[in-house]
Amino acid sequence: MGILAKGGAMKVSKLMSKNVVVVKMDDPLSKVKDIFDQTEFHHLLVVDNEILRGVISDRDLLKSISPKIGTVAATDKDLASLNRKAHQIMTRKPISLKETSTLKDAVDIFNQNKISCIPIVSEDEKPVGILSWRDIMRELGRPR
Repeated sequence: MGILAKGGAMKVSKLMSKNVVVVKMDDPLSKVKDIFDQTEFHHLLVVDNEILRGVISDRDLLKSISPKIGTVAATDKDLASLNRKAHQIMTRKPISLKETSTLKDAVDIFNQNKISCIPIVSEDEKPVGILSWRDIMRELGRPR
């Protein structure tokens, strides 16, 4: 019997990371880069008036800034890419789940979409957590 048979009714709130970092729509990419550089996070949630509006992955950032940043070859033009705003590179209207959603709901979303995280939101669409496929794999690997 697999985890979904036994644990499919498990709520995503049991597996999600509650340590969520948010940025605002108009925060510069320099702030986004600093957060990724200083933490082990791979996704930041973008909010407007505390409501989830988007997601930025570390890959989104890498695709959006000059690869020369942080090197002696960086020009003023390269550094200017850090002035772009979070809303310019975020994935808009991300697929999210409520905290009462089940693990099966999350697995179905991961299987049907090319995404690596699912923001978990309250009834009023405020971020309360984030669930990655790694969180599910960690649960699968736990001794029973």
